[in-house]
Amino acid sequence: MQFAVEYSQEFAATSGSKEFSMLVTSRAPVRIDFGGAWTDVNIFSHAAGGAVLNATINKYVSGELHALETANNPTAREGLEVNYGFDLPSGSGLGTSASLNVVWLSLIRSRTATTEDRKHIAELAYQLEEMLGILGGKQDQYAAALGGFNLMRFGKSGVDIEPLALSPETVAELERRSVLCYTGTPRLSGSIHENVWGGFRSGRQETVSALYSLRDIALKMAPVLTEGDIDTFATLLGENWENQKRLDPSVTNAQIETLFQVAYERGAQGGKACGAGGGGCLYFLTRPEQRESVAQALAHAGARLIDFAFEFEGLTVEVTPEKGRG
Repeated sequence: MQFAVEYSQEFAATSGSKEFSMLVTSRAPVRIDFGGAWTDVNIFSHAAGGAVLNATINKYVSGELHALETANNPTAREGLEVNYGFDLPSGSGLGTSASLNVVWLSLIRSRTATTEDRKHIAELAYQLEEMLGILGGKQDQYAAALGGFNLMRFGKSGVDIEPLALSPETVAELERRSVLCYTGTPRLSGSIHENVWGGFRSGRQETVSALYSLRDIALKMAPVLTEGDIDTFATLLGENWENQKRLDPSVTNAQIETLFQVAYERGAQGGKACGAGGGGCLYFLTRPEQRESVAQALAHAGARLIDFAFEFEGLTVEVTPEKGRG
């Protein structure tokens, strides 16, 4: 199933014909969060330390920035024209909005020469969302910037990234047993965040306990996945989902529960809602040779399948000189 969104912005737009002097292109992937999501939010991580295990996939937000000059008026202001595009549904729960901010900042900075450059862009993207009053964590921005499989630890002192060195056989087996689908309903993470963090601040025991469990599951997942034990990894994926649901009733709903029932009946071994939950995408790991059965059952139940592969590049930026009339 293909989804496509495109839009553009033009700053200090000039009148008359335009001549493009420089082109900057950027691309950042989205991610699947396997375990620990929610614990990357400062409200929790600054007090208890958070941990998230995630991986990026070959679904991207892409952007282009054109530096503009007027061909017939040398005294006119220069401008910038920015275009974005992505092929995922709105509210997918895959971190698309964070990837978009990473792309936007990378177009402006035009620099990703080192891992530290990428981390800096990720932190700036998080700070931008914080300035806008968006209550969320940091895993999406760092995943989009760095790519690959990463165990991320969050605390007052900052973010520690541990890339996982998986064998090609483990990555291939994960892909053979993975099903990603869109429920058809965008997730509304803002209201879910308000419910969860309201419960955490008020000391709701179920919410507090679930957050600690989510953090610990992410830490358990990393060595299991590195060893290539996908069966145990699938079990931990399911445990993460059970604790995710303990955060607040709004994390799941009747439609999601029906899709989980369908998937498990056809051979799913573990699964979870991506991101905050409440809608968006669901991710499942199936038993060997059961992927097609699970995928077909989910499609028949109304979910939209999303084909993907894991990716390891993360953010890429390219700057080229350009001359052409607009």
